[in-house]
Amino acid sequence: MTAEDDHTPPEPPRRRTRALLPDLAPWRSSRDFRLMWTAGLVTAFGSFLTMVALPLQIKELTGSAVAVGAIGAVELVPLIVFGLYGGALADAVDRRKLILATEAGLGLLSVLLLVNSLLPDPMLWPLYVVAALTSALMGLQRPAIDAVVARIVPHDQLTAAAALNSMRWQLSAIAGPSLAGVVVAYAGLPFAYGLDLLTFVASLLLALRLTPAPPAHDADPPSLRAIGEGARYAWRRKELLGTYAVDMAAMFFAFPNAIFPFLADDLDAPWALGLMYAAGSVGSVAVSVTSGWTSRIHRHGRMVVLGAAVWGLAMAAAGWTSNVWLVLLCLAVAGGGDMVSGLFRATIWNQTIPDKLRGRLAGIELLSYATGPQLGQVRAGTTAGLTGARVAVWSGGLACVASVALLAVALPRLMAYDARTDEHARAVRTAAPHQ
Repeated sequence: MTAEDDHTPPEPPRRRTRALLPDLAPWRSSRDFRLMWTAGLVTAFGSFLTMVALPLQIKELTGSAVAVGAIGAVELVPLIVFGLYGGALADAVDRRKLILATEAGLGLLSVLLLVNSLLPDPMLWPLYVVAALTSALMGLQRPAIDAVVARIVPHDQLTAAAALNSMRWQLSAIAGPSLAGVVVAYAGLPFAYGLDLLTFVASLLLALRLTPAPPAHDADPPSLRAIGEGARYAWRRKELLGTYAVDMAAMFFAFPNAIFPFLADDLDAPWALGLMYAAGSVGSVAVSVTSGWTSRIHRHGRMVVLGAAVWGLAMAAAGWTSNVWLVLLCLAVAGGGDMVSGLFRATIWNQTIPDKLRGRLAGIELLSYATGPQLGQVRAGTTAGLTGARVAVWSGGLACVASVALLAVALPRLMAYDARTDEHARAVRTAAPHQ
């Protein structure tokens, strides 16, 4: 046999391309996943409009970076309390009903923002009240949404489902902030809040078509004891604990979104504000639309750490450079790193947590996912007030890299996690109703 005879033909370009494209299996196999994906796309688009409009309105009313950063402090306590309770509630009631009730409540809060913005002299305090109530309702809703995914998507498609959900979110994050800059500049804040309200109405109508998701017949009622049971389970699972800790550290030290208006001013580029909010999502979408490779990765813990480190390094570079286009590029790279980390965090959670605890663990995950950014806004706003916006960005990025490296050393089970051999993944895979 000659060397030519032994040569394996290269993989056709078309096949290589398909291997990179996102896996659409969850979309094809689950009607409920399609409904949730579409409803989430609609409501996230409106929420990102408000995400830009609200801090911009506070900036216009106060001119203070600390006042803008205080949004995170106002949202923190409701998020902690209602996030944990929402997790226990998601294990005890019909998750569909919980999603519907909270979505309606969020729509009502958009009405309040709209009414306040139409006043001759809009008031400041209602903005903080609405931010706190929004945080409470999101704390109640998010665990139910996260917990229902593993019920409606086959176990072997959960990584693909996480990629599609992330792509949906990030597409909204690109279009929402980019459009918000135009809407606020040419149509005003009331129009932005009004669009947000319409998206909640549309998503509520879609969610009404979801299949009921009742709790197990022996489900525990929501209580401190039930919450404690979930917390004890998470503590025993050090690889789970590591995913929460890495995410919180990355967001606390390197989430500077609240001070983007001031960073844009420092760079003499106020026109770039909407692009700054959207840049991270561009990087995230780039990872999502080429996420076919993710289903072939099994050492998910290592990817969680690597993605968080890339996020921190890119944020540090964004703070160092004074060229606005390089800043936007760095923010896009940071978004890609965050997407990689988040995608594999979600895979570990969905593939290893038993259904009866999934709501409570989703509540704990919500704290790691959302508490970090809220604290990060406070850190960024306070640091920017003392040292300037650019220092706040690059110093936080370096602190993120250092903290993630320390956590990787301190939690070896996270780095050793392998979905093929992990006992918890095998147990959930065996019990999965779709297999």
